Amino acid sequence: MRPIKQVRRLIKSDPTSAAAQAFSDLILALESEAASPIKGLYQLSPDDFDLAIQLLKDWRLDRFYEGKAKAFDMAYQAHDLQHPAA
Repeated sequence: MRPIKQVRRLIKSDPTSAAAQAFSDLILALESEAASPIKGLYQLSPDDFDLAIQLLKDWRLDRFYEGKAKAFDMAYQAHDLQHPAA
């Protein structure tokens, strides 16, 4: 199971837990590209901390693919500008 799905389930199962709050803060910071307090991550259990690291790795990988898709879209638009349909 992908880390984001594991985290979503963890948050859903007990949204008021310290772990859910730490993961919520992390996800919101990643999505908004804002700073996130690291203190909550260090207070996670070892397994949850490992899950947070996996989440960061997946998030970074997904962002790379998102950036690739955006680059493809821009290249396609630029190509259409230079070669309009007849």
